[in-house]
Amino acid sequence: MSTKSARSAEDAAAPLGMGATDTFGRMCASVGVTGPAEISFRPSCDTVNAGVLLSLPALLAQGLLRHGEAQFTLPNGYYRLNSIFLLLSFMALTRLKSVESLRYCAPGEWGKVLGLDRVPEVRTLREKISLLAVDKKPSTWSAGLCREWMQAAPEQAGALYVDGHVRIYHGKLAHLPRRYVAREKLCLRGSVDYWVNAMDGQPFFFVHKDISSGLIDALESDIVPRLIEEVPNQPSAETLEACPLLHRFTVIFDREGYSPEFFLSLKNKRVACLTYHKYPKENWSTEEFQIYPVKLASGQVVEMKLAERGVRLQKLWLREIRRMTQSGHQTSVLSTDYHSDATRLAARMFARWSQENFFKYMRENFSLDKIVEYGVEIIPEAEKLQVVNPEYRLLDQSVRKAQGELNRKRWGLCQCHHCMY
Repeated sequence: MSTKSARSAEDAAAPLGMGATDTFGRMCASVGVTGPAEISFRPSCDTVNAGVLLSLPALLAQGLLRHGEAQFTLPNGYYRLNSIFLLLSFMALTRLKSVESLRYCAPGEWGKVLGLDRVPEVRTLREKISLLAVDKKPSTWSAGLCREWMQAAPEQAGALYVDGHVRIYHGKLAHLPRRYVAREKLCLRGSVDYWVNAMDGQPFFFVHKDISSGLIDALESDIVPRLIEEVPNQPSAETLEACPLLHRFTVIFDREGYSPEFFLSLKNKRVACLTYHKYPKENWSTEEFQIYPVKLASGQVVEMKLAERGVRLQKLWLREIRRMTQSGHQTSVLSTDYHSDATRLAARMFARWSQENFFKYMRENFSLDKIVEYGVEIIPEAEKLQVVNPEYRLLDQSVRKAQGELNRKRWGLCQCHHCMY
């Protein structure tokens, strides 16, 4: 059984470079005599990061290696496709947040974890990632896994959270549109990823937008059509026709998606929506609220004070459900789900923070905001996209500034009892 010091000495003495002890196998692979190296594990002590092997069953259960060979191909060489996939997964689990971070790790020790003499160099790994990323093959591969995840958990796919996450761009090579970033409380340049998560925060897929018109546009053009095709256990066409108020599934989003016209469009597609009321009226009477037991996604049962009314927004009737806290604050929720119990809708809406927690965890541990590469490419069909005219933004900013100054002058002139209080 080898020790860490003995392995370090052997890796340093390797004739083909640090850790490249399989001289014969690498020479044969370089001239095309043999294919990828065979995986071989040997007993060893104090192997760095060997604990990630305990996650291998979970990675395989998620389908990491299930469809790789059907979607991706690599030219003949020393490293096989599965080894590249496992290396990238193990790097993420050990919080190596970029490929460059591999330069500062012992290549031989990482190789022992994969059953090889050493891992590829950073340049080689980048080249192989570039080969795997052509023709949008990663998107096709992840879409297949998403369908499998939904089929395996149909109860979670019945209510899906959708929210946008701004990936901030700090460079100067591209002039991306500015978007409001809530965590920074600033309007910053960046692209947007619209994530679709389950009630417990588990991610299904995301849609990347370099130029985005907002959450409603992403839902209408990309997310809802895909969900209609992929969400399992949807009612049949005959069942939907027999019950006009029945829905296929429910999408849950924040106030950015508030639009009565959009609610009606979703209803016509037989998709229920659940969101916060952006313009609630005066508080309801406290006599309307009753205490109900509400079962959360974790299985915990909590008590909530809830009340319900019907509300008409333009041409659409919706359910308005309010929750009153101990301080008396009322949170209003709207939904076109006409069948679910009010407690179930409340549990779904107020569990939306699971998606926010997912974003926070991914930012801190897996560099969700990190730009994958530093290159610049032309956005396809950019000339067909409609964006806000920058000159209009400047004029609108001037109008708002003048309006604010006018309001401050009016406030300074008006000192009546009504305005003071």
